[in-house]
Amino acid sequence: DGRGRPCVEEGRILSYKLFIDDERFPPEGKEDEYVIARTPAEAMKIMAERGCPIFISFDHDLGGSLTAMQVVRAMVEMDMDFLQAGESFIPPEFDYYVHSQNPIGAANIRGLLNSYLEKRKWLYGNIPNVRL
Repeated sequence: DGRGRPCVEEGRILSYKLFIDDERFPPEGKEDEYVIARTPAEAMKIMAERGCPIFISFDHDLGGSLTAMQVVRAMVEMDMDFLQAGESFIPPEFDYYVHSQNPIGAANIRGLLNSYLEKRKWLYGNIPNVRL
């Protein structure tokens, strides 16, 4: 709906997987399982239209000064905004994988997401569901 709320069809949330990489494609044989974003702006546009995916495969370096950390920070900020209203942007079943060749960038993605999700669980117990 343009605000990062999940798409709904006949009362059920339509989940999807997101592959963020400026060059590569999802693993062979799994291309149809993913929506592909080549830039942070494209990833955020997809999430604004479809809500947060249930799974993201991240590359860190996305060309020039662009990185997936921009996406991760935006996701965390959106989730904190939603939590203020008793909802969540990042779904309870969210999972991710970092396929980046950049070990420091990969560690940064994992560090921010893991620490945020652990802190959210500690503060809120059962992770709030997205209200439709």
